[in-house]
Amino acid sequence: MSNNGLFTDGPKDFTPRVSSIPLSDVDTTRSGEGSIGELVSNATAQMSSLFRAELELAKTELAGEAKKGAIGGGLFGVAGVIALYSSFFFFFFVAELLTKWLESWAAYLIVFLFMLLSAALLALFGWKKVKTVGAPQKTIDSVNELKNLVPGQATKKLEGRTRGMYS
Repeated sequence: MSNNGLFTDGPKDFTPRVSSIPLSDVDTTRSGEGSIGELVSNATAQMSSLFRAELELAKTELAGEAKKGAIGGGLFGVAGVIALYSSFFFFFFVAELLTKWLESWAAYLIVFLFMLLSAALLALFGWKKVKTVGAPQKTIDSVNELKNLVPGQATKKLEGRTRGMYS
C-alpha cells in the first residue's frame, strides 16, 4: 500500500498504448494450390484478426479520452453543486433586502412562497413534458420491416413483442 492510501504503486499518469497488432500471415497457401474452402477460411481468419486489432486500437485511443471526459464531467458536477449551494445565499439576500420595507417574518415568508411557487411551476412543466414521451416509432417501423427481409417466425415473435410493449 502506498503513502497516499491507494493500493497501487503504478505511474501517476495513464498513457495507453498498443504494444503489438495481433495479425499473422494465415494465408500460407501458394497461388493456385488452395481450395475455395481454405481461401474462405483464411479470409475469415484475417478479417477476424483485423477486426480484433481495430477494436483494440479503438479501446486504447478511447481510454485516454474517457479519462479526460470523466475529469471534465466531475469538475462540471462540482461547479453545479457549488452553484446550487450559492443560490441558498441569494434567497437570504432577497429576504434581507425585503426586511428594509417589511417585517422580517413577512420578507422570509414571501421568499419561501416564491420558492414553492417556482418549484410547483417547474414540476408542472416537467410533468407535461413527461406525458408527451411516446413510443420509439421509427424503431418499431424498422423492426416491422424486418419481416420483408427475413420471413419467418423470429420476426413475427419480435413484431408481437414490440406491438404489445408500446400499444
